[in-house]
Amino acid sequence: MRAIPKKMILTAGPSRSPDDLVYVTDAVRHGWNFHHSDYIYKFEEAFAKYLGCNHALSVSAGTHALHLALVLSGIGKGDEVLIPDLTYVACSNVVHYTGAKPVFVEVDRRTWSIDVSKVEKYITKNTRVIMPVHLYGNVADMEGIARIAKKHNLIIIEDACEGLGCKLNNKMIGTLSDAAAFSFQGAKLLAIGEGGMLVTNRADWDTRARSLADHGIDFNRQFWVKEIGYMYPMSNIQAALGLARLEDIENLISRKRKIFSWYKEGLKHTAGIELNPERAELYSSYWMSSIILSPDLPISRDELRKKLRASNIDTRPFFFPISMFQLYDQKKVSNPVAYELASRGVNLPSGVMLEKSAVGYICQVIHRLLKT
Repeated sequence: MRAIPKKMILTAGPSRSPDDLVYVTDAVRHGWNFHHSDYIYKFEEAFAKYLGCNHALSVSAGTHALHLALVLSGIGKGDEVLIPDLTYVACSNVVHYTGAKPVFVEVDRRTWSIDVSKVEKYITKNTRVIMPVHLYGNVADMEGIARIAKKHNLIIIEDACEGLGCKLNNKMIGTLSDAAAFSFQGAKLLAIGEGGMLVTNRADWDTRARSLADHGIDFNRQFWVKEIGYMYPMSNIQAALGLARLEDIENLISRKRKIFSWYKEGLKHTAGIELNPERAELYSSYWMSSIILSPDLPISRDELRKKLRASNIDTRPFFFPISMFQLYDQKKVSNPVAYELASRGVNLPSGVMLEKSAVGYICQVIHRLLKT
């Protein structure tokens, strides 16, 4: 058994892309006055081209991209938005910002997102939007969601903040909806510290979103404001770093997929756990390599995390079901799968620079702890 490492093996961490310093230094030196948005435009154009969509708008956070998408959807007080119960609270908070009501839907064990077989029981005359979340690099059943959305005339907004680089039936995540949001927060696949991107194929939405993200200004009349907006811009320097790392995206995805393969091999003889579901139609970027513990194990999820930390292995629990917080005006829900996954899920160290030897050590420790 390898000795405990001197430093904590963290769950996430970015890489250094070849042109990081080149682009950022150029933005610092020359990205002012007539060139204040050069890298913003380059980043947006490159991102849209990478996804194969028509429009991409850089913003200050993935949460802000989600908020803008909901505003563009025209929802407000009295409307309802369907979101998976198992996700981060940002999804429900942005619904609340608009005055609409988040409705917490049961999740599917296979996708970790909205359960298509059950979602219609949550739909009412007030439902306007369905917001699938691609959790930890897993991907929602977008074909099933599209069928339901068409049947009930619903708008689809993808929360793809954790799904960059994933493909479903060879189609890029973020292009399977009316609009989608991505995050570049410091732990994400494309990490620039903070930031996000709103993407859509609708030219009218892109035009209005650009105004809304800049206080609702009229771009044809200086300082004239058309509607109440927000202040959601990305800086030119952030965009420079984003562009550099986007140019290295295939290498980042390859690293993530390799890390998952190391875990799969290292834990194949460890009883009582399941790794990220692998579906034939899904090409995952594996933002997080994750395990779900069996209820029959002699150790709880939280006890395992505590013992892993004592071995200098950092982990994350799965998100709590949002319905547990009782923050919104909500009815009592019964979503047993969401609650079960939340209580048994663990995200393992998954930073793109993680070495095979570190993954081997983690697998050895997990195997030993689950045998005792």
